[in-house]
Formats: sequence, C-alpha cells, structure tokens
Amino acid sequence: MGFVIAIDGPAASGKGTVAAGLAADYHLPHLDTGLLYRAVGWTVLQAGQDLDDEFAAMAAARALEPAQLDNPSLRGRDAGEAASRVAVHLGVRGALLAFQRDFAAREPGAVIDGRDIGTVIAPEAPAKLFVTASAQARADRRWRQLTGQGESVSLAEILADIARRDERDSGRAAAPLVAAADAVLLDTTDMTIDMAADAARRIVEAARARWERSQTG
Repeated sequence: MGFVIAIDGPAASGKGTVAAGLAADYHLPHLDTGLLYRAVGWTVLQAGQDLDDEFAAMAAARALEPAQLDNPSLRGRDAGEAASRVAVHLGVRGALLAFQRDFAAREPGAVIDGRDIGTVIAPEAPAKLFVTASAQARADRRWRQLTGQGESVSLAEILADIARRDERDSGRAAAPLVAAADAVLLDTTDMTIDMAADAARRIVEAARARWERSQTG
C-alpha cells in the first residue's frame, strides 16, 4: 500500500471538500465512495424498485460502471437519501468492497472518503481523519448547496434529513459510521473551507512524516 489518506465523517461535514483538496496537494487519485452508494441508490430509484429490496440494490451494485459516477443527479438530495438506505444492505457493501480496496491499493497511494474507510476499506492507511461538524452547521451547508443547484427545500427539511441519515449510518449493523481508533478528529463547525484545508494538511503532514520514517526504518 502506498500513502493512503482515509477520510470518514457524516453527511455534509466537509470531508469531500477536504479530500479533494488533499488529493490535489499530494497529486493522488481521489475516490468519493459516497458516489458509489449514490449511484446504486439512484439506479434502483430509476428502475422503480424498492430501496429496501436488498437483491435489487445488490444487482445494481454488481453492475455499477465507473462512468455512472459522472451523473450530476448523484449530487442531489434524492440520491443522498437513497444512498443511505441502500448502504445498510450487506450485499451492496460486499459488492462494492473490492472496487474500493483495489483503489486504495494502487501506487503511489490514494485519497478516499466515505463512512468506513479507516475502519473497513483501508484500516492500514497511514493517514486517517474523521471530519465532523454540528448537525446545524452541516444542514446549513447542504441547504446552501441544494438551493444553489435549484432545488426547493427548507432548512428544517434538510436538518431532519441529516438527523435521519446520521441515525441510519451510525446504527447500521454493517460497517457503521464510527471514527477509527487512530483517526484524528477534525471538527469543521466553525471553520471556513480554507481553515479546514489547512488543518487537514497539518494532520496529513504529520502522518506522512511518521509513514516515511517507517518506510526507511
């Protein structure tokens, strides 16, 4: 394994923005694993199938093609809710596991963000961050994002969505959202994007220094 940066955290915590910035800084490929689950959920929705039907969701996961991740509809509210619902299925997680682990195994490394990267996908990653923020701050960010995309939704609705997704993601039996024991917590509640990026870089620089010493020791 190369230098892998594993980033976990709840919805709208800023982990995707942090991950994209770190990928650019370190010239590493970036995988937003949430898009995988959004693509699966969106496929099930478009087929008119039940998101709670594990077999339908598992079939969509097994047939997933990388090109599907470019669909702009995956960034919407419906796809986010669908992702959280299909992610509880063991069959879906199993179908997507190899894709994610193969990405993590590439050289010279990778930046991967999601819900179970540091605990399941890349538990040996040299750098691990758990990015979080208050529910109110996350709801406000998501509301601004969605209304900026032209969606008509209230802040109260988004806050309720965030609460439901947090409960579902943290309470599921399969790979629940939890910080890895060796992950560094980054609370972005009161941070600007630039502040969060700077803090993340400091965390990763310290991890990289330790990793480089271990490679030569």
